[in-house]
Amino acid sequence: MVSLASGATWAICAAATAAVLTRPFRWPEAIWAVLGAILLLLSGLIPLSAGLSAVAKGTDVYLFLIGMMLLSETAREQGLFDWVAATAAINAKGSTARLFLLVYVTGIVTTTFLSNDATAVVLTPAVYAAAKKGNAEPLPLLFACALIANAASFVLPISNPANLVLYGGKMPPLGQWFGSFALPSLAAIAVTYGSLRWIERKRLAGACECDVERDLLSSGGKAAFAGIAATALLLILMSAFDLPLGLPTCLAGLATTLGVCALARRSPIKLARSVSWSVLPLVAGLFVLVEALDRTGVIQHVAAALKASASDPAKGAAVAGTILAFTSNLMNNLPAGLVASTAVAQAHPPRLIIDSLLIGVDLGPNLSITGSLATILWLQAIRREGEDVGFWRFLKVGVVTMIPALAAALGARPADRLEGDTRWVLPGSSRSLPSQASFRRPAPP
Repeated sequence: MVSLASGATWAICAAATAAVLTRPFRWPEAIWAVLGAILLLLSGLIPLSAGLSAVAKGTDVYLFLIGMMLLSETAREQGLFDWVAATAAINAKGSTARLFLLVYVTGIVTTTFLSNDATAVVLTPAVYAAAKKGNAEPLPLLFACALIANAASFVLPISNPANLVLYGGKMPPLGQWFGSFALPSLAAIAVTYGSLRWIERKRLAGACECDVERDLLSSGGKAAFAGIAATALLLILMSAFDLPLGLPTCLAGLATTLGVCALARRSPIKLARSVSWSVLPLVAGLFVLVEALDRTGVIQHVAAALKASASDPAKGAAVAGTILAFTSNLMNNLPAGLVASTAVAQAHPPRLIIDSLLIGVDLGPNLSITGSLATILWLQAIRREGEDVGFWRFLKVGVVTMIPALAAALGARPADRLEGDTRWVLPGSSRSLPSQASFRRPAPP
């Protein structure tokens, strides 16, 4: 029997999530997430100490986003995106379809080595500029950015923060990772491309401009590019030593911004005012909402369901991955990953089920605009350019692309995961996975 407090918590969380999805009065998503969190605190449904602890869990995520947003805005202001856009338009050779393919492949590389959030923050403005340079319809290209940011986010463990959340910051060895996710990743990327290409076939059938003017990259633009490249190398280096990424990324973004502004003699304060800071309270609000749900006992129910599914791992994995994929669109995949991570720590399901959960939490958000943090960042980026995509418009694309891609990815899991003992235990530990959302990269095997 559900208690009054639990029912009230669920009602507030559901209302806040619905408001984030639909944006009543066209207010930003962050307002509704924060209002929901404040209401939970004021009503006493979650203690202040627990709320602050939930907010603190996202510290590394906040720092990472700050660094990436500063890098993006610096590059934008110095014309780096315009230069990249002109280069892409020239190499498309007059074909909108070829420009679409170039964007998609660039998104794969960016997501794989810099994370899906970087694709949303850094690549999206450049793609919009490329569409304008080439006189091409921007939305098909922008959709490519949004969808590949999630479809390619389990190529490597470092491609998505949700991977680290689900495994509690301790990832399987890379050899085991590739054994589990190489084929599903290829399936997700290929099916997403084919589905989106088919949906947008009419708008991609025409020609685009290839004779565009490409100005020389300024010294500030070169410095911004160097800052982004250095940050990518820094992420790889930190990954090798299994160190947190938030603070180094933030410092790299700050250093690049200050250095470029000094070189270009521009005010860093003016640049900072152009950054979409609202994403930070949005993430904090989501952490508080999921903490409140945790206190209602929902995670115990999820853990019990995972234990029951272990009797038939193949069927249980498909069901668990599918449910989490759709659930991620109701509460965002970051808190959904936190819930799943804690439930996994309690249930100790077979590795096949854990792998399917990761596919669901990574790929599922392609269904809706609020499914993942990367998609929310993407939405903010295109709004700055004068474009907007509503919930229903994105959903129409998401239904046709995410559902077949999810089926293909789950179906591409290696059959040998069903043989023998498929459970995976953290090295040097018992069968428990920490639930703390440590934003870390895994050390190589």
